[in-house]
Amino acid sequence: MLSDLIQINLFAFFLLFARIGTVFMLMPGIGTAYVPVKVRLTIALAICFIITPLLVGGLPVAPGSQIDMMLLLLSEVTVGLFIGLVARITVGALQTTGTLIALFSSLANALIRDPIAEQQSSLIATFLSMLGMVLIIVTDLHHLMIRGVIESYSLFVPGQSLSFGDFSEMLARRFADSFKLGVQLSSPFLLTALVYYVGLGILGRLMPALPVFIVVMPLQIAGQLSFLMVSLSAMMMYFLSQFEDAIIVFLEP
Repeated sequence: MLSDLIQINLFAFFLLFARIGTVFMLMPGIGTAYVPVKVRLTIALAICFIITPLLVGGLPVAPGSQIDMMLLLLSEVTVGLFIGLVARITVGALQTTGTLIALFSSLANALIRDPIAEQQSSLIATFLSMLGMVLIIVTDLHHLMIRGVIESYSLFVPGQSLSFGDFSEMLARRFADSFKLGVQLSSPFLLTALVYYVGLGILGRLMPALPVFIVVMPLQIAGQLSFLMVSLSAMMMYFLSQFEDAIIVFLEP
């Protein structure tokens, strides 16, 4: 009996790890490249070790064939990919916002390595991405992500068939919402840039001999950075509320 109990708990542990470990490889803040893989796996293993006794009663028994077991594990990995991508796509809105702001402030060519997006990005985009990660940790939204992963076992019950159509629809909607959020956060800078370029065109008409782009560019950079300093807190508060709304859908009602 003891050996059967150990076998059941081991299967439940690895079944939970298939979903939770996949989420932690993509989760914003924890699943980024600058966090060592060993650290991510250790956190995922620790959480699985804690919650296995709590969820083992609602998990399916170990399938009799290896093919069925592989299909079950693959379905759990798919659910983990889905949850992790929803969080990662939502955070990508800050990358869109920073890129647009850099474009409007003539800083689009000032590039730096972005550890969040894992690619070359503008200075402002990198700053907003890193600030977003810090605020997610400071405001304990990473606890909400972990809670969402655990409570997702009530929403996506292991062993039941997955609705890939719903997965695709939600991911497409999340991409659209993320891009819309990025444009919304940068819309004030778009309006100020529009007013700036209209005034620049009028000035160029009035003074054709004046190299307006060279003379006025420092004012554009200073003005947009000053506007960013004033509006940064409101931008990040709105982003955090949208990120919370994206994660809360996985919580048990």
